[in-house]
Amino acid sequence: MAPTAAFGTWPSPIDAALAASHDGRPEYLGTVGDELWWTAPRPAEGGRRALVRRRTDGAEESVLPAPWNVRSRVIEYGGHPWAGALRPDGTPLVVFVHFPDQRLYAYEPDVPGAEPKPLTPYSPVGDGARWADPQLHLERGEVWCVLEEFTGASLTDVRRVIAAVPLDGSAADDRSAVRELTDDRHRFTTGPRLSPNGRQAAWIVWDHPRMPWDGTLAMVGDVAPDGPFTELRAVAGGTEESICQVEWAPDGSLLFLSDTTGWWEPRRLTPDALTASSAQSSPVAGAGEALCSGRREEFGGPLWKIGLQWFKPLDNGLIAVVHGAGTTALGVLDPDTGEVVDAAGPWTEWASSLAVQGDRIVGIAASPRSAYEIVELDTRTGHTRVIGAPHEDPVDPAYYPEPHIRTFAGPGGRAIHAHIYPPHSPDRTAPDDELPPYVIWAHGGPTGHSPLVLDLEIAYFTSRGIGVAEVNYGGSTGYGREYRDSLREQWGVVDVEDCAAVARALAAEGTADASRLAIRGGSAGGWTTAASLAHTDVYACGSISYPVLDLIGWAGGETHDFESQYLESLIGPLGEVPDRYRQRSPLQHTDRITTPFLLLQGLDDVICPPVQAERFLGQMAGRGVPHAYIAFDGEGHGFRRADTMVRAIEAELSLYAQTFGFERSDVPPLELKK
Repeated sequence: MAPTAAFGTWPSPIDAALAASHDGRPEYLGTVGDELWWTAPRPAEGGRRALVRRRTDGAEESVLPAPWNVRSRVIEYGGHPWAGALRPDGTPLVVFVHFPDQRLYAYEPDVPGAEPKPLTPYSPVGDGARWADPQLHLERGEVWCVLEEFTGASLTDVRRVIAAVPLDGSAADDRSAVRELTDDRHRFTTGPRLSPNGRQAAWIVWDHPRMPWDGTLAMVGDVAPDGPFTELRAVAGGTEESICQVEWAPDGSLLFLSDTTGWWEPRRLTPDALTASSAQSSPVAGAGEALCSGRREEFGGPLWKIGLQWFKPLDNGLIAVVHGAGTTALGVLDPDTGEVVDAAGPWTEWASSLAVQGDRIVGIAASPRSAYEIVELDTRTGHTRVIGAPHEDPVDPAYYPEPHIRTFAGPGGRAIHAHIYPPHSPDRTAPDDELPPYVIWAHGGPTGHSPLVLDLEIAYFTSRGIGVAEVNYGGSTGYGREYRDSLREQWGVVDVEDCAAVARALAAEGTADASRLAIRGGSAGGWTTAASLAHTDVYACGSISYPVLDLIGWAGGETHDFESQYLESLIGPLGEVPDRYRQRSPLQHTDRITTPFLLLQGLDDVICPPVQAERFLGQMAGRGVPHAYIAFDGEGHGFRRADTMVRAIEAELSLYAQTFGFERSDVPPLELKK
């Protein structure tokens, strides 16, 4: 029998360095000839993103050495940062965005002595020119992509267009050599998808104050030999209909994901319907034919990054789809019958990134017992196998927690979805008369969700005897538009109430110790954490990372363009409800915060800038509330460097140890000031 020890004191082989080394996941799958390529995190290399290729013999290798960092900053959250193709001689050409300067580069990795060659100019205006979602067209000698171009010093002095960049390098020092394919009448755009016959392109646009999960338009234009697209027209979407992906089917139909039914579902516009749409003055709500309706599950998600893919057409007319409610699966949709056949396997979360190689579909998937890995489905046999970035257990899986999928009742009886991770260790048991401490995890977004996957940071705490509850509060994605819209004008209310309801329920049922509850979160989750400390008496402490703390400042130019009007839907128009902005901001209610907290902030964060944290700390000074502030040079919104993550995780554990009253000699003590 395992020895008895108090919750929170258990030893664990999962240290902060191990958790940090496994942070992040593969992203942005694509094919180059018969090879599969993707980007991968490198926390130990300054947090860069490497470009990885899987050769046909299964060998994996990094395409570019450090310090090359394949990552876009378009809309700050980025997007698909690379594209590749085989030249006529059979050698690969790849174009990619380098994070430090955001220029687009071309590289021939199989040419001896070759170095990346810049394709786009450096821009000294504002934060420069950025590129994302490239589409490589060797036959045209161009790469088409989203251009985000700053026109002044403000974070909102920006325009976005679809542009064609010559592959010969002639635009590297000459901005005029970049050919703009659209104008900037729309504030946001995705990259264009070229039709099978090469005559049309399709893309998605939207405008302030809407976010892409509120309302978008699917656009189609005719491709001209030299000039911009012509006959531009919106063929689907609207102000209350979100389209999150468009792709062409082999027969020339336009496939897209729309939430016109309340769930993101696949729809189709045939070539004849597209021709008829050219005579329309505006798109028809719910345009196109529903391919798989009535399932009450999501086939898409929030477009936080440019170029995400929840479906991919196959050459035989079938469609690879990622779908589900809460958790997701990889399926194959027959658009003629509406039937979906799912891949077998243990995975509970499939990322919004797919690639197709003949009859094979490749995705990125994880489960509660495995981190994200590259998985292939052979549609002929139905067989699935891991082919890249395979999960390997760094410790005995006996230390991993077993999650419980729960639905709780919130105010008014509304449903609250959560994943509960009880404390667990094969080495220790707790005294029979002790209840465990629990930490409520509030995810970022807030239009996002917590996936049901193995997370060594969660295991870091549960294996030490601290429970974790991930709350997919009202406003989270994965449960339909009605659930998503429940946060409209209710940010700081519904999210706070839902997290508190889960915490109270866990205490009431005897799962958690009511006197040892904490809350933590980053970005929008940091907001929910701070607001929870200010507006509830549920928690003994909180860990706040890169948060929004001052709504009026955030709405007044302290954040980037993409989210600069997000509060119009989350809170309401500032000009109409200014008191609501003050009433909800933690900055305005620091006198109500009486419990210890940890505040973590990246000094290069332009989304939730450090000035907000500094104003908040100024208000807390001298109030006698124990707290700590740790700021990290070189970190932006979300931590990527291994040393940063180690310090953050260990500081959080020390906060809990001091607040909950147990000893931890394996982490540096966090100095709490008053």
